[in-house]
Amino acid sequence: MLDASVVTIGVAVLVVTFLLCGGSLDLGERVCQTTLGVAAALLLAFYRILPVLWNQDSPGMAWTQLRLVNFDGLPPTRRQRLWRLAGVLLCFASAGLGFVWALMDQERLGWHDHISRTFPSPRL
Repeated sequence: MLDASVVTIGVAVLVVTFLLCGGSLDLGERVCQTTLGVAAALLLAFYRILPVLWNQDSPGMAWTQLRLVNFDGLPPTRRQRLWRLAGVLLCFASAGLGFVWALMDQERLGWHDHISRTFPSPRL
């Protein structure tokens, strides 16, 4: 939720900056809705891919005192982080079924956890 909040704040800053620079928005127009949607998607993609490229945990995980580890208890590789991101996309593409799966899974792991062989763990 914290990561989603950061992206939402980023979109809000983008919109406010646009308005302060003299732009105008008509949220009833399809072009405006599409442009805002594309901007939000690009910011989300950028926000999600940077930790993967840097092989770091997301700011939301750091703020909540979580770290990502693989099934061996070690920090995940960049490749595992990339598989996790792909797994998250698959979970969303299946209308959230991969996240619902975690409610029934014995270890409470979603598809993205199983695909990447990683899971969030409290920092020690």
